[in-house]
Amino acid sequence: MAGLVVSGTQVSYIGQDCREIPEHLGRDCGHFAKRLDLSFNLLRSLEGLSAFRSLEELILDNNLLGDDLVLPGLPQLHTLTLNKNQISDLECLLDHLAEVTPALEYLSLLGNVACPNELVSLEKDEEDYKRYRCFVLYKLPNLKFLDARKVTRQEREEALVRGAFMKVVKPKASSEDVAASPERCHYTPLPSASRELTSHRGILGKTRYVYYGKNSEGNRFIRDDQL
Repeated sequence: MAGLVVSGTQVSYIGQDCREIPEHLGRDCGHFAKRLDLSFNLLRSLEGLSAFRSLEELILDNNLLGDDLVLPGLPQLHTLTLNKNQISDLECLLDHLAEVTPALEYLSLLGNVACPNELVSLEKDEEDYKRYRCFVLYKLPNLKFLDARKVTRQEREEALVRGAFMKVVKPKASSEDVAASPERCHYTPLPSASRELTSHRGILGKTRYVYYGKNSEGNRFIRDDQL
């Protein structure tokens, strides 16, 4: 089969643009494979993985797997990499892994929204990543490696004490925010007619802020170019 590489108990089917696990892959290799690499495909579902009951390592990097990801019971699986997929619900994933992969020791989620670091967003920093690690280790206390780092004894102890409180709840955008115009999203108190840098006309308009100080001369608005 084109694209299939087999070496002992290691099976690779990389970069074949498949949207699902080919049935013949499980039929031909499922009974002996201990390591399966399906990276750089277009997988949105893992249906068909149940044929690989003896897996110890599963590589699923660079696919399209999301929060509806479902793994079969894989009691011998100790290594799982899901780098660069579309997973955002961390708690849902961890609860599922705790149930179906009890022997898991190595997990990597880099490049997913669920893993907050600069690979996903420049707004995330090291503190966000530390909280993420603490929560993951609280949910999966048997992990020895998480992403590219070995789990330390200090991290493990902190997860026992604080892990339950490390979940990050992301605020959901309201319908009003979603429907907001670009003007509202990037608010400026200046009316549209005065936003051009070359405009020097006087402007009378309302502002969101009112000064009620003792020496106030009224709700006067002064532009930067008038200072």
